[in-house]
Amino acid sequence: MDLTFASYNIHKGVGADRRRDPERILAVLHELDADIIALQEADRRFGARAAVLSSALLADRSPWVPVAPRHRPQSLGWHGNVLLVRRSITVEGVSTPHLPTLEPRGAVCATLAHAGYRWRVAGMHLDLSGLRRRQQVRTICSHMTEGQEPLPGVLMGDLNEWSARGGALAAFAPHYHVLAPGRSFPARRPLGMLDRIVVSDGWGVAGCGVHDSALARQASDHLPVWARLVLNGARHGAPASTSSA
Repeated sequence: MDLTFASYNIHKGVGADRRRDPERILAVLHELDADIIALQEADRRFGARAAVLSSALLADRSPWVPVAPRHRPQSLGWHGNVLLVRRSITVEGVSTPHLPTLEPRGAVCATLAHAGYRWRVAGMHLDLSGLRRRQQVRTICSHMTEGQEPLPGVLMGDLNEWSARGGALAAFAPHYHVLAPGRSFPARRPLGMLDRIVVSDGWGVAGCGVHDSALARQASDHLPVWARLVLNGARHGAPASTSSA
């Protein structure tokens, strides 16, 4: 089974022209056409934390459903983090690890199933200062397995890590492999590989990269990153309601 994963910091929908344009963000998501997408900064930061992409817009104009606990009526995600999952994929559960932090940061984890396979995915937005990033990575890795049956995992998001190999990247558990899709920030002239996709043993990597289109360069201050992954090994007894490939 192969799936395309993507991560995209949408900068609260504000693009290079300083306009907030949810329709433009949605158009970039359609360009990506990924099966599972981790969004960061999907909610406005202050006030009611209103969603940039409304649930109604996603329901009417996209093949994805948003996955995240909704603690605020107008929000889409958790501290701006939300997973978009293609409708043919079954969502078995969702949780939010409590991250050590000096600023509002978070992660959303979900257990997913499709075609008899099961796996876990986490979308995250890590500490900007760098003082808590390593601890946050360790917390998320532990949360992916703590008290649960072992399943293949994919972690992705804006790690805010400028180091190519060190820093917070060295804190991932030994069975995780940090991919390097490419430079994704700032969007108009990318210099840093801040956006990453991290995979556990059991996944084969068919390809990865940065989605660098003219529209993506305008829509946000980050470019989306993607990876096409192949899940190897035995199936994990997904529920009978799961769609077949």
